[in-house]
Amino acid sequence: MKILLVDDDLDMLAVTAFALQQAGMLVVKASNYNTALQVFQSERPDLAILDINIPGGSGFELCQALRRESQLPILMLTVRNEEADLVRALELSADDYLTKPFSPRTLIARVRALLRRAGTGSSTSTHELAGFRLDSTSLELTVGVQVHRVTPLEARLLQLLIAQAGQTVATERLLTHVWGRRGGGDRQLLKQLVHRLRQKLGPGAAGLPHVETVPGAGYRLI
Repeated sequence: MKILLVDDDLDMLAVTAFALQQAGMLVVKASNYNTALQVFQSERPDLAILDINIPGGSGFELCQALRRESQLPILMLTVRNEEADLVRALELSADDYLTKPFSPRTLIARVRALLRRAGTGSSTSTHELAGFRLDSTSLELTVGVQVHRVTPLEARLLQLLIAQAGQTVATERLLTHVWGRRGGGDRQLLKQLVHRLRQKLGPGAAGLPHVETVPGAGYRLI
């Protein structure tokens, strides 16, 4: 599942994104109205989490803009606990509402419930591409008829590459997704992780996918 997370509090944005990533979800982030729209158009997420107070336009306006183009589930966040905000969010066709501060477990439970109601939650932990299947809950990678065990870091790396299959994913984005904004990842560790994945995916023969290095940019799943 790909989640659009919008919040102008960069620390909260990083912490919330990491919690969602640890739960096996892909996260694309924005901290203002215009960037959020651009990310939505390019990434086409399965669910959006929108803070009400963001620069360039309110979360309410962003909710309206997204709803004009998509029926994806929308969860609104706010530091205020006012009935008027709740009513307005629901009138704008938001699907749920959560008041800060909240626990990561509560947020993840709400997100999963929204995905289930939308009929997309069952595939949260399963990611497939022609030739292989990744289950990020059981940490199993099936390539043809072979089943390999993968580490949580390998699973998170492959998740993002699958979601952006055929496109170059920047090194910095991979580092953030795998280790978190404040994690211990670096480029050398990422190279080692890619090397281990290549061994498990095989040489890419007979149409099976493989991970390609894009010099000076990042990696791409072909």
